[in-house]
Amino acid sequence: MNIVLIYPYFSIDRVHVENIEAPPIGLHYLGAQLKDLGHQVELLNWHDVRDKPAVVRDALETLTPDLVGFSIFHDNRWGGIRLAKLFKDRFPGIPIVFGGIGATFLDDHLLRNFPWIDIIVRGEGERTFPELIARLQAKKSYQDLPGLTLRAGDAIRRNQDAERIEDLDALPMPASCYTFHHLSLSRGCPGRCTFCGSPWFWGPQVRFHSAEYFVRQLEILYEKGQRFFYFSDDTFTLRKKLVLQICSLIREKKLDIAWAAISRVDCIDGEMLKAMRLAGCIQLSFGVESGSEQIRRVLNKKFKAEQIRRAFSLTVSYGILARAYIIYGCPGESRDTVEDTIRLLKEIRPLVTIFHVLSLFPGTYLYDLFKSRTGATDDIWLSREEDLCFFEIDSNLSRETVLEIGRRLKKELQKAVPDFIRALELVDDEELYPCHAAFLSRLALTIDRGDYPHVLSADTSRALARELYRRALDFAPDAQAYWGLGLLARDENDYQQAEAILRRGREVFPQDELLSDLLAEVLVHRGTDNTGQRRG
Repeated sequence: MNIVLIYPYFSIDRVHVENIEAPPIGLHYLGAQLKDLGHQVELLNWHDVRDKPAVVRDALETLTPDLVGFSIFHDNRWGGIRLAKLFKDRFPGIPIVFGGIGATFLDDHLLRNFPWIDIIVRGEGERTFPELIARLQAKKSYQDLPGLTLRAGDAIRRNQDAERIEDLDALPMPASCYTFHHLSLSRGCPGRCTFCGSPWFWGPQVRFHSAEYFVRQLEILYEKGQRFFYFSDDTFTLRKKLVLQICSLIREKKLDIAWAAISRVDCIDGEMLKAMRLAGCIQLSFGVESGSEQIRRVLNKKFKAEQIRRAFSLTVSYGILARAYIIYGCPGESRDTVEDTIRLLKEIRPLVTIFHVLSLFPGTYLYDLFKSRTGATDDIWLSREEDLCFFEIDSNLSRETVLEIGRRLKKELQKAVPDFIRALELVDDEELYPCHAAFLSRLALTIDRGDYPHVLSADTSRALARELYRRALDFAPDAQAYWGLGLLARDENDYQQAEAILRRGREVFPQDELLSDLLAEVLVHRGTDNTGQRRG
């Protein structure tokens, strides 16, 4: 069969487009499995086609699908709904199938309100979707197929759940068919955060790939030219032994990669962090959520402040950037809880903090609680809103109050960033010295050329960057540190100093293109040639 799989667009633009531009890894697994079964598969990453009608028109004219499947989060459901209608109008006889976490938790709502959607695949799709296609191809009934929600006359029929896939290594390897940089080692999460639907989507038990499968996938993608990866597990570090095996294999296979992951504050230690850093980990994100223990209890985050402090201190000490996720506008939010959060952030000194207003999504405990208390139904999502902010249903919180909380949190954090950076302490381990140098020079570049200049004065960002570049070179020679110091000197029109720094860098890294190009530019300004002799 000719199968088209679509990752549809979102309703509103994102400040950080990188959060939505990659199709979910599940779509790649599904595409690889269908190809393995002999089907023709077209996977369309349409996260950005909302304002590109010509792209959609061309696809409708050139594609000849036998079935179209849409991967639905909650925020892109309207993109999927609209695109599904276009495909149904163009190809009225083909099944339109929705899957993914957004479709799983709004299956009844979607089928009742949008007649051009034919079938919902709930949960993992690798068992259900291929079997559905096989039955369609053989013209057999799929009415009893586990994992489906579908119409039965005027009613909506919800079949029993499909069995979980226990052996993840039995799945075809997506990297053999596709190139991507989001990978997943596991499915599931042992936590039960009240704002998250992951445990209910994946089931109560976390399942894992083997280290060999995971690193083989990395190796294939590396051979295709990928050098940076996101490990998108809810908690990558759940199994220490498995993480250590992965890190060992990455180094054994000499994969020169960088990667970021998500962890929990109670799932790391020094041995693991060192292994991860040596294997290319440059960033770990932690769900701190709030500095208030009272609010963390509401969100079912059972960590103590001391665990959070320890995790951030330990992570940064191994040269891994520690990111904090903070949620505000929560039940019980007050002036005191906001101060608690500010206080904790100043104690843990995150180098990056991601702030979110608490939103209620289908499939979460807080959303179910909202429906039971208010009598609301899933049809609230007939509006085009991407989310439902908690403050909209809390008489104790107003939009103005929550916006002011956000401004205060961000302002206090921005003021403290220079102190966070100057307080960096790295473990004294010679094996990690080159990693420390790379960490400090990368941070310096971010401060000078990345996000930080928007929140720091130019003088402050330059001074911090220069300090970090010099600290980097105290640990080990680093091409980016030489380049960064040369760039700072060039920007200050100190071409003599820039030339001296860059020539030192070239002595150690004679093949580095950035150093060579910047040196050539500086020499042009100085009026000298590559040997330092005056031209003309």
